[in-house]
Amino acid sequence: MARIPPDYSRETAAMAQGARYVVGVDEVGRGPLAGPVTAAAVRLDPGRLPAGLADSKTLTADRRRGLAADIYATAAVSIAHASVAEIDGLNILHAAMLAMRRAVSGLSPADFAVIDGNRLPEDLPCRALAVVGGDGTCLSVAAASIVAKVARDALMVDLAQHYPPYGWETNAGYPTARHLQALLDFGATPWHRRSFRPVHNILYQDN
Repeated sequence: MARIPPDYSRETAAMAQGARYVVGVDEVGRGPLAGPVTAAAVRLDPGRLPAGLADSKTLTADRRRGLAADIYATAAVSIAHASVAEIDGLNILHAAMLAMRRAVSGLSPADFAVIDGNRLPEDLPCRALAVVGGDGTCLSVAAASIVAKVARDALMVDLAQHYPPYGWETNAGYPTARHLQALLDFGATPWHRRSFRPVHNILYQDN
């Protein structure tokens, strides 16, 4: 069955109810053992919608990078992170919510946000709607998923230059066999999430 592409209907509906500046919001990086969780908010120009927007998970890395360039050229974009310390201190869910709230707050004006997922971050600066699978159905959220993924991947590639054994340039901090073996061989870096069980178990295996 052919995949139905995302559309602009959520944004149009919000505008019909009085919103002027509608943003899509998504995050990436809940599952990795290392690195921040990253969120993006994107306000598309309805007259300049980039062609081919889709859930970032369905796109190749090259296609994501190309679309990210198109998004930056035609839309307003805000990227925000929650740090490893915040992930360990708050837990990954609340850290992801924090990153999304920061992304929305960094994009002004915004008076309505479509958030990917089943819950809304607290204390958002505007009205909002949570949409499960929003990155596959809503164009603004799809755009946010793309730029968030591209931004976080680039960050992990940069960090990989400083910590080469872990393979972050290809695994983005996810628990691949190479990453787990490097944890066993070399231990955890300052960028590892100590509250995540594989990292915690390796750090405290002697106990």
